[in-house]
Amino acid sequence: MSKRRTLKNKTNSPQAELNSFKEKMRKAKPKKRVILPDPVFNDKKVSKFVNHLMYDGKKSISYEIFYNALEVVKNKMKDQEKSALEIWKQALDNITPQVEVKSRRIGGATFQVPTEIRPDRKESVSMKNMISYARKRSGKSMADKLAAEIMDAFNNQGGAFKRKEDMHRMAEANRAFAHFRF
Repeated sequence: MSKRRTLKNKTNSPQAELNSFKEKMRKAKPKKRVILPDPVFNDKKVSKFVNHLMYDGKKSISYEIFYNALEVVKNKMKDQEKSALEIWKQALDNITPQVEVKSRRIGGATFQVPTEIRPDRKESVSMKNMISYARKRSGKSMADKLAAEIMDAFNNQGGAFKRKEDMHRMAEANRAFAHFRF
């Protein structure tokens, strides 16, 4: 009778899987914070970007940097039929990675296992890459550096685009270990 009961409990019903998943989790998942859209473009993506750009809680300065960078992009790319915001969004799409490698230890060896990235993480990684490579650039102001990085990413060039290509190359090289996925 005890064998029947264990077999009955091992049925793959969605509720049973959810309960077993909850048992493995150590903490409750934190609630997603609501991000308000920015004042000029009324876009949540811009607010997220500005939040990544911000230092020491100085949001007004980071908004100023972002809007000045878009102004520089608009002035330098007049031949494009797109607005500065559309150019920035296209640049973000160009540097957004689809896969990444994560280290997984199996039998004493560490493998670089390629995994797909969740959509919210994709956005976050691309924003962080654009900002970090803009900060590394040589230039006068952060707005100029960010504008240069946006224009390079729009043209499939620059440090952030190279980072995306490197991530994809690493995942392609380690494709043999994809069956070790988490």
